[in-house]
Amino acid sequence: QVQLVESGGGLVQAGGSLRLSCAASGRTFSGYRMAWFRQIQGKEREFVAGITWSAGMAFHSDSLKGRFNISRDNAKNMVYLHMNSLKPEDTAVYYCAAGRMGYVWVSAGAYDYWGQGTQVTVSS
Repeated sequence: QVQLVESGGGLVQAGGSLRLSCAASGRTFSGYRMAWFRQIQGKEREFVAGITWSAGMAFHSDSLKGRFNISRDNAKNMVYLHMNSLKPEDTAVYYCAAGRMGYVWVSAGAYDYWGQGTQVTVSS
């Protein structure tokens, strides 16, 4: 059974940094891509960044590129989201997702497995 468990969320001041972690288990993720989405209250889930499990090829939302960075550690079965220069509008629940390789990265429907989410709150 696939499990994705996020951690690392919390309260941070504007301008600060956080690193979110996603512990992945339950299958071999070779041939999969991993991603981070976020959901701001009242809005649809939004793609933040994705990475291919095997090659580590990363894709980032254009609006967040430069501040957010995704990485993975295959040996530890971990995926990370490094968030810098945080703004109050980054306040959201952040979700880790996993899905088979495909051409569509930004759609939540392209992913088969989801974590429970971790809250990030950025104060002004």
